[in-house]
Amino acid sequence: MPVLTALLAGLVFGLGLILSGMASPAKVMGFLDLAGAWDPSLALVMVGAIAIGLVAFALARRRKATLLGATLQLPTATAIDRRLVVGSLLFGVGWGLAGFCPGPALVALGMGELKAVVFVAAMLAGMGVFELLERRRG
Repeated sequence: MPVLTALLAGLVFGLGLILSGMASPAKVMGFLDLAGAWDPSLALVMVGAIAIGLVAFALARRRKATLLGATLQLPTATAIDRRLVVGSLLFGVGWGLAGFCPGPALVALGMGELKAVVFVAAMLAGMGVFELLERRRG
């Protein structure tokens, strides 16, 4: 059942990314171009997502288990450290240069977009480098 639920959630998320335009690098670049022909429509998508997320997390904090009965695991970290800031900056630079972040990139990859193939390959390489650095660190 958890695999089916994850598949359904992924399909709904992917469909939402397609319908909102988040899977389109041109749309994302228009949103990020504050000095040019700015397209504010993705800001509305983000505000809606944040509002839903705030309500969902507020409700989740009151629960001990998920709706399917698994132990509920919420993030506990609150520190803003150098690793978080550097990672956030790298994420933002990658998003601004490519017009993709990981979720929309996977959706675009499934849609056969060549730019997504390059982005996902670079993303996987970056994840591999991070994993190697973490093993050396620990």
